[in-house]
Amino acid sequence: MDHTVLQAANHFVLCAQIETVKALRYTPSGLPVLDIELVHESDVLEAGQTRKINMVVKAIALGSLAESLVKQAVGSVWLFTGFMAAFRSKPLPSKQLVFHIQTYQQELTVQ
Repeated sequence: MDHTVLQAANHFVLCAQIETVKALRYTPSGLPVLDIELVHESDVLEAGQTRKINMVVKAIALGSLAESLVKQAVGSVWLFTGFMAAFRSKPLPSKQLVFHIQTYQQELTVQ
């Protein structure tokens, strides 16, 4: 199995609204960490049928990205990119996933 291909395949993009923002915290080494919840709602086509998607995604941002993201308004909509990882990895990986945000930009809506 080619692990390079598997690593490159973990890319997640989501247009979502900021639902909740926890207080900015710091790792023991001083790295800023921000835990947030994102809400996504959309209609997608699956097997020829329209499916309504409504979900809450737990997310995390680190470093200067966390410091920037904590300033954004709850309720604002953004296009987030990053990767998915297990909530906890020690001693055993969790079945719960967390979205690790690497970039975000203002989502433009066409009226």
